[in-house]
Amino acid sequence: MNEQALEIFWKKEEERSFVGWDFSSIHHRTEEEALPWDYKEIVKSHLKSDLQLLDMGTGGGEFLLGLAHPYHLTSVTEAYLPNYELCQQKLGTLGINVQLVEDDHHLSFEDNSFDIIINRHEAYDFQEIHRLLKPGGIFITQQVGRWNNYEFSKMLLQDFTREPIGTNDFSRELEEAEQLGFEIRHKAECFPYLRFFDVGALVYFAKIIEWEFPEFSVKRCMDQLVECHALVEKNGYVESTEHRYLIVAEKKN
Repeated sequence: MNEQALEIFWKKEEERSFVGWDFSSIHHRTEEEALPWDYKEIVKSHLKSDLQLLDMGTGGGEFLLGLAHPYHLTSVTEAYLPNYELCQQKLGTLGINVQLVEDDHHLSFEDNSFDIIINRHEAYDFQEIHRLLKPGGIFITQQVGRWNNYEFSKMLLQDFTREPIGTNDFSRELEEAEQLGFEIRHKAECFPYLRFFDVGALVYFAKIIEWEFPEFSVKRCMDQLVECHALVEKNGYVESTEHRYLIVAEKKN
């Protein structure tokens, strides 16, 4: 496939729609190293059927529905308007409380509302988590660390620089939690690989994860995409390193 044909194909990938938070359409075109923990199993080990649950940043609700928690004891937040509207239709009709987030520091729930708050890859404010949890309540979060896909960002974007230290920094998050009176019940950090077997899948991914690839477009990054394509032809894939960390914290006071 010549460069002109590649550009046409990549632009089609760039324009593909994305709903919820589901990357299954490109799973067969990628390979992601397994994490050393199982977020879902950790959540399930703490979740009992009589607990008030909040799922922060629920996306399209796919993960939440897999937990099969009683709907009337379940609340979710979502900041992305298309996903919020999807959740209203998909989850709200089941009796789940769906709230649109406009400010991570001020969520629309009363003090001491929840027994357990879960958060996978969503922004949060530890002080607000502390306010919302009942005494003895549990916060479980799996986060994308600040070094996530640094290699891809450098590869695709000229003059790319990572955000200042302190953003999604594992050690600082732990320190803040303990200062607020949380007891850390479990913590872990890892750097798994992520591989793409064709550049079209990488284009689709980069367009969605716009905060890691600011101002990315096929037109703007064409030369870099061609270089990535050459790496795929040589090695069978192009690879980057992800950054993940896990915190399970209990509100003690």
